Amino acid sequence: MPGMNSGLNISDPTVVAAFKAALVHQGLIALLIFALVGLAWITIRAGLPAAVGAGAGPAPQAAAVAEPAWRRLLRVGFGLIWVFDGILQAQPKMAVGLPSQVIEPAAASSPPWVQHVVNWAGTTWSYHPMQAGASAVWIQVGIGIWLIVAARGPLSRLAGLVSVGWGLVVWVFGESFGGIFAPGLTWLFGAPGAALVYAVAGALIALPERAWRSRRLGQLTTAGTGLFLIGMAVLQAWPGRGFWQGISHGQPGTLAGMTGSMAQTPQPGFLSGWVNAFTTFDEAHGFAVNLFVVAALAVTGAVFLSGRPRLIGPVLIGFSVLCLADWVLIEDLGFLGGLGTDPNSMIPMVLLTAAGYLAVARAPAKAAEPASSPAAAASWRDRLRIAAAPATLASASIGSVAAIGAIGVIILGAAPMAAAQASPVADTILAQAIDGTSTPLDSPAPPFSLTDQHGRDVTLASLRGKVVLLTFLDPVCTTDCPLEAQEFRQAGQLLGADSRRVELVAIVANPVDYQLGYTQAFDRQEGLDGVPNWLFLTGSPAQLARVWRDYGIAAEIAPAGSMIAHSENAFVIDQQGHLRQEMGFDPGPGTAATQSSFAAELTDAAQQLLRQS
Repeated sequence: MPGMNSGLNISDPTVVAAFKAALVHQGLIALLIFALVGLAWITIRAGLPAAVGAGAGPAPQAAAVAEPAWRRLLRVGFGLIWVFDGILQAQPKMAVGLPSQVIEPAAASSPPWVQHVVNWAGTTWSYHPMQAGASAVWIQVGIGIWLIVAARGPLSRLAGLVSVGWGLVVWVFGESFGGIFAPGLTWLFGAPGAALVYAVAGALIALPERAWRSRRLGQLTTAGTGLFLIGMAVLQAWPGRGFWQGISHGQPGTLAGMTGSMAQTPQPGFLSGWVNAFTTFDEAHGFAVNLFVVAALAVTGAVFLSGRPRLIGPVLIGFSVLCLADWVLIEDLGFLGGLGTDPNSMIPMVLLTAAGYLAVARAPAKAAEPASSPAAAASWRDRLRIAAAPATLASASIGSVAAIGAIGVIILGAAPMAAAQASPVADTILAQAIDGTSTPLDSPAPPFSLTDQHGRDVTLASLRGKVVLLTFLDPVCTTDCPLEAQEFRQAGQLLGADSRRVELVAIVANPVDYQLGYTQAFDRQEGLDGVPNWLFLTGSPAQLARVWRDYGIAAEIAPAGSMIAHSENAFVIDQQGHLRQEMGFDPGPGTAATQSSFAAELTDAAQQLLRQS
């Protein structure tokens, strides 16, 4: 039908403005959280004895052994990356664009079960894009700040565990398990997924302090990395996967095809020039490029597996250069184009391998065990339990206080997301973005006298005392009309007990002779015959034409009498018969989220009038 919209634009100004408003609102709350925690710390320190406020207690023991360089590199490095990822999540297109432009395409080549899992998450996000988008920003910023400021102790280890948890959530739902179940898996494109590397780093940070005091942990880390790289080398060398050919059957090979598509991403001209130049080089020398990559991965993996610091150091430098070249020329930095969620896997990989080398080459010397004391003997659970005590808060470092603020920021992000996911109804902002906000009215509704699907005469006056949700449908229509009917049906379900005081009305143009049976068939076809407060009204051509004219419905009438085109609107009429709202009601292609959003908009309008009565 003419007038059918093209769906929700990811850059829609209504959505972008709402997303920015949500971020600003929550940002102010985040600042308030830090201010309140800091104020509480200062107040308690000022009100307690000097010995306590000066930091008496277990703090000197915590400084007995300095934090290992490898752990500090992981903690600060991945903390900064989490903050950067959170900032990327605040890009204007991210709220609506992430499910359809990032999550679903990433899963498209994976097995059906992966697509089912990932698309479930994408659908969940699409129902509440403002809340989900803003929540992802603050969860990731909070994790990053927490990692950076909490250098030691239970809070630092807990930050590592939280990083593991959220990293796995992103890896599964945002990265489709890093693409490990999809064809074409390769280290060059980011396997096994950046978020999985985040999770590994978080797990290392979460280890108890005794694990930091020997080279064993570094040896395990470098050995594990070595095995992974050798496996990636074998996979890269496997014939028939398109990496040995720069051009195959007149088309770019796997690598050249990837980099050629990446060059089309909106980005500075010099970057796209570099990527295009590499694409041309790979098309001409595909075999040599792949041979170099296979050899580099295999040699690096073997050296890492040896665990010998003197060998690992120089090889690590070369591997880091390879990672940076891949990051720029193949992954194209990973975060450009307005929908990039992270810098991809190469920077995290460099951090992880460098930390492993430091853990092998510079293991901290064992310090003398401090004298036992109740505070020292307390488990980390006990210390967390007493953390709320005034004396403990007063003696806490500024880093610990900032970590508590970061935890508050994470909760600030997670709580709205959890609340939104508990609601099966989509945010009404989606409907408003597609068809604009509803027009407020306050005038007598034009009267009508028509016949319902049961053969009874129905007038507007006979519906007094109920809120009327009114629209116009055509049973011949196979595009928008069935969607609109389903949205009205869902609104009736959402109203629950309030449905007894609401009437759903569709004025319908019937085909030849306006046979009522056709309307009933349409009712059954769309599953509407089980909705008790649903009325289909019809009448003679003269009656219908008068109603269309009175309600401002531009309708094009076929010779047989049915509407072949009409403007899509919904009207909200209060209990006294006054028009209160006119809504654009063109769902277009109609995703599950947009259909639910239109239904929610209708429900909200009806319930608002019921509350006023």
